[in-house]
Amino acid sequence: MDLKVDGRKVHAATGGRPFESGKPAVVFLHGAGCDHTVWQLPARWFAWHGHAALAVDLPGHGRSEGPPLASIGDMGRWVGALLDAAGVRQAALVGHSMGAAAALEAAVLMPERVTRMGLVGTAAAIPVHRDLLAAAKEEPERAYQMMTAWAHGTAAKLGGHPVPGLWMTGGTLALFARNRPGVLHADLEACHAWKSGPEAARKVRCPALVIIAANDIMTPAKAGQELARLVADSRSITVQNCGHMLPAEAPDAVLDALIDFFAPISADAR
Repeated sequence: MDLKVDGRKVHAATGGRPFESGKPAVVFLHGAGCDHTVWQLPARWFAWHGHAALAVDLPGHGRSEGPPLASIGDMGRWVGALLDAAGVRQAALVGHSMGAAAALEAAVLMPERVTRMGLVGTAAAIPVHRDLLAAAKEEPERAYQMMTAWAHGTAAKLGGHPVPGLWMTGGTLALFARNRPGVLHADLEACHAWKSGPEAARKVRCPALVIIAANDIMTPAKAGQELARLVADSRSITVQNCGHMLPAEAPDAVLDALIDFFAPISADAR
């Protein structure tokens, strides 16, 4: 499904069913250097269980026109424009890493429109190591390798894909390599410059689920737990033996947590 948002084409996967704006909407927001494909499993489940799913490519990513957005605040505002373009009055937001930060900002900007949030592998601040920032600017292929190494837990590096025969770190490296020039650097700069996360988290009033990876070195478990404490109406779940790429490393655990969190809405939607 393609939409026009702020005058540019935006691509969104709809989970294998036509998008119906009258159903409870769930918008999935990917992390830095990623695209909508990281949400294939949950988007499909929600689309086939009474929801309208939109797994978007943020501007400049995947099949969406660019340039990439310059700040997390801009991403939060962009979510509102996306909802307008899709004809959606209210939506739940599910985000990973940078996408979860954007969801936080959107929830503060549009408290009447964001009904709940799933915050996956994220924190109230996402500082980026200077070496990774430099590599993303000057040697993007090296940055893709660094991120792939840092973003996965030990099991993922030894094979560990839940689907037999698939190569987890190889798949992530290929995902990052699809980035257009400058996109990953723009994403990482936006994450590094984001300072309003704690304030935004304190202002959130909708229910939130924080899904934490026990072995995450990019947004450590301690930081995820602090985020959950800052959001008034939140609960958290920690996935063991998993790194930052939760949607790839533990897709079933992430989906099960989201299904449980959305259970009341899913029941009403049937």
